[in-house]
Amino acid sequence: MDWHIKWLVVLFSVLSISLPACAKKQSAEAQAPSMFEKKKIALNNIVIDVEIAETPEQHNQGLMNRDKLPENQGMLFVFQSPEIRSFWMKNTFIDLSIGYFDKNKVLFQVLDMKGTSLVEKNFPSYVSSGPAQYALEMTKGWFQKQKIKPGDKFEWR
Repeated sequence: MDWHIKWLVVLFSVLSISLPACAKKQSAEAQAPSMFEKKKIALNNIVIDVEIAETPEQHNQGLMNRDKLPENQGMLFVFQSPEIRSFWMKNTFIDLSIGYFDKNKVLFQVLDMKGTSLVEKNFPSYVSSGPAQYALEMTKGWFQKQKIKPGDKFEWR
């Protein structure tokens, strides 16, 4: 056999082994949203469908590996107690805005966060200016567009 043919056989063998593994990984990532319970909250009479992240595993996963977030949908991070919080955007491909809320569900800060790629290694931190018990991630600019500002309060629906 000519070396070109041998090389093609080896290449085909490697691809036939690695492609199913890649498909499994993408399939698992596509199913990631199912690990979150879905609820509704209202903020200034705007009803938002939120995925709830309340365990450390869910906090770490967040909105990673998503390429879109529908209008009026987001992720609400729920913590057991109010503390200074810090978020990053590792493997989060969409630009987001995060609203930090105190223990009474009152918004006290909104920050815009820049999406990242799989190859990035350094991620900025988006730190709350005070103790937060809740953090709401929405598409970038959502809070401003909806005229949501510090002092506004969310409620469960």
